[in-house]
Amino acid sequence: MNTTLRETLSQAQQQGLDRLDAQMLLLLALGRDVNDRAWLLAHDSDPMPADALRRCAELVRRRLAGEPVAYLSGNKAFYGINLQVDARVLVPRPDTETLVDWALEALQGCTAPARMLDLGTGSGAIALAVKSQRPDIDVTATDASADALGVARANARRLGLALHFHAGHWLQAVPGQRFDVIASNPPYIAEGDPHLAALSHEPVSALTAGLDGLDDIRAIVSAAPEALQPGGWLLLEHGHDQADAVRALLARRGFEQISSRTDLADIARCSGGRWPQQR
Repeated sequence: MNTTLRETLSQAQQQGLDRLDAQMLLLLALGRDVNDRAWLLAHDSDPMPADALRRCAELVRRRLAGEPVAYLSGNKAFYGINLQVDARVLVPRPDTETLVDWALEALQGCTAPARMLDLGTGSGAIALAVKSQRPDIDVTATDASADALGVARANARRLGLALHFHAGHWLQAVPGQRFDVIASNPPYIAEGDPHLAALSHEPVSALTAGLDGLDDIRAIVSAAPEALQPGGWLLLEHGHDQADAVRALLARRGFEQISSRTDLADIARCSGGRWPQQR
């Protein structure tokens, strides 16, 4: 007797997956959209094809080993666009949409043609989200990882969004250039943080930044004024407990109008400031 979709789903849950993950992997194995759970409920008594059953078993094994669903599917929705992702880049998180909102808000006050820089672009999430909402903005994206830039460039081509890409470490990638807004989601996890165990499938170089997790943010804050237009904004994503420290770094460097923005869980997730019009 053939195993039904409902039975396959139940078996995946019995192995330790939560219901949502199990449903998404089942849909992926069946070649359907991972969000089509209504279809799954309507067809839960259908027999599970043998080839799909094998695919599902392998997907369950990989998910139980900690691999993100986005890597298994190869896709992640972010700010209304669909990004292709793999183990070369971090999986874009919904919390980072807070940074995109702030960047778009800051760009509203810029005189045309406005320029925006996404430092450490990874999959291209921030840069492409901004460009998708504001095609008139001149957007540049950088990364020190050639692999990450390969993913970002492919996403830009697939989405039909024109960006400028540069390889290099933070602002060293764009010497002599100036921008109205610099946004970055840099590594900010402290080395040795116990949360890293749950992120073992993602590139560690994009996660950790020194003993307190602030090394890269310090470097960006220090160098950013040389790459900002007068009155330009520096906006940074950071850890859940780093807002005070990041605001202090911005203040010591001479930024003004310093504040933080909260994420979906009402946690201060981004901090930023404006470089003075005159120094």
